[in-house]
Amino acid sequence: MKSIQSWGMFPKIKNDFYTFTNIVELHTIHQSKRQMIPYGNGRSYGDSALAEHIVGTKKYNYFIHFDEKLGLLEVQSGVLLSEILEVFVPKGWFLKVTPGTKLITIGGAIASDIHGKNHHVEGCFSECVESFSMMLADGSVKTCSKLENTELFHATCGGMGLTGVILDAKIYLKKINSQYINQSTIKTKNLKETFDAFERYAHEPYSVAWIDCLAKDNEIGKCLLMVGDFADDANLAYTNKKQITIPFNFPSVALNHWTVKIFNWLYYAKTRKKISKQKVDIDTFFYPLDAIGHWNRIYGKGGFTQYQFILPKETSFEGLEEILATIADSGKGSFLAVLKLYGKENENYLSFPIEGYSLALDFKIEKGLFELLDTLDEIVVKYKGRIYLTKDVRVKKETFEKGYPHIEKFRRFRKKNHMSDTFQSLQSKRVGI
Repeated sequence: MKSIQSWGMFPKIKNDFYTFTNIVELHTIHQSKRQMIPYGNGRSYGDSALAEHIVGTKKYNYFIHFDEKLGLLEVQSGVLLSEILEVFVPKGWFLKVTPGTKLITIGGAIASDIHGKNHHVEGCFSECVESFSMMLADGSVKTCSKLENTELFHATCGGMGLTGVILDAKIYLKKINSQYINQSTIKTKNLKETFDAFERYAHEPYSVAWIDCLAKDNEIGKCLLMVGDFADDANLAYTNKKQITIPFNFPSVALNHWTVKIFNWLYYAKTRKKISKQKVDIDTFFYPLDAIGHWNRIYGKGGFTQYQFILPKETSFEGLEEILATIADSGKGSFLAVLKLYGKENENYLSFPIEGYSLALDFKIEKGLFELLDTLDEIVVKYKGRIYLTKDVRVKKETFEKGYPHIEKFRRFRKKNHMSDTFQSLQSKRVGI
């Protein structure tokens, strides 16, 4: 047995790991009748892709077809977003929706129904999916879309791999004329200024803010908000940047209240003007952490978790103010604290976004952390928010259920199609889906 981990390196369990390069091999794995879960490139932070038996999809990774007139790309589910970018950015195409890492598979993007810095404009990844095929619990292969096998489509997009193994997908790309983004950085002094800035720049297609989560009192919510859009300079000479690599796990004590506080002060202070403009490349704007190989080792061998929640627009200001004050008082800050604006909720049963604001924070696994996160859960529920399953590793069933109104519909669909007999993860058992 191996010990396949998530990106958060927690929890650590032993598991059997199977891979396939064609449908026949996947059928053979499927016929073992073991409970299993699909696993892409291991960038899910929590335990949504962990189980005793794991089916790795990364070797199922061929490009199948591209319709240049429609911008419609067909690929197998193990293809990485980075591989798509390397081929298609020089041709003038980009992903319609992309998360903060390009090192995930297409199958993982669908299973998490990922979102990016442009959710308020483009929505989730499922909005650019024309269709996909998948192997179900009974071994059959079905194609689904918003018009064909509709319920399967809505259950699978955001369904965390619990409906079957995604095989291939057709996705729409967007036309671009540069590998650069014209970026504006807005420096705010508190949460009110931050919200005002988000609304003032809501017309920009891409927006994301870094928040100083250790700021207190009248500085709570101060941020650097980055907004932008693609340039139009016909420079498409894109190549994947070389990484620097963290060669070993940092000592646990290296990341503490004081080092985070110093980092936050320096990061905020480096931007001097209230509004400044930059021209940055795709990797710098969309994927800054991908430049550092194994950056998860910064948190030490005990691992870390990302706590990401979203609140409805009408409760976002008050809720975020209370949550940020609670984090600052705890002293367990995060130097990766990302605030984003979201548009309308979609019809998928377990998709994360609702219209409002989300905050994502990385925390080192240490004594007292889960108690803090339990407290934050109570505040999230109080303000009618929800937790993102792709990042989660510890939320309680009752907390999870309160945030997802379609959970019973998802459970009934799984039960009716005998999916729970075959596809289970540590997470699905913990939250009862």
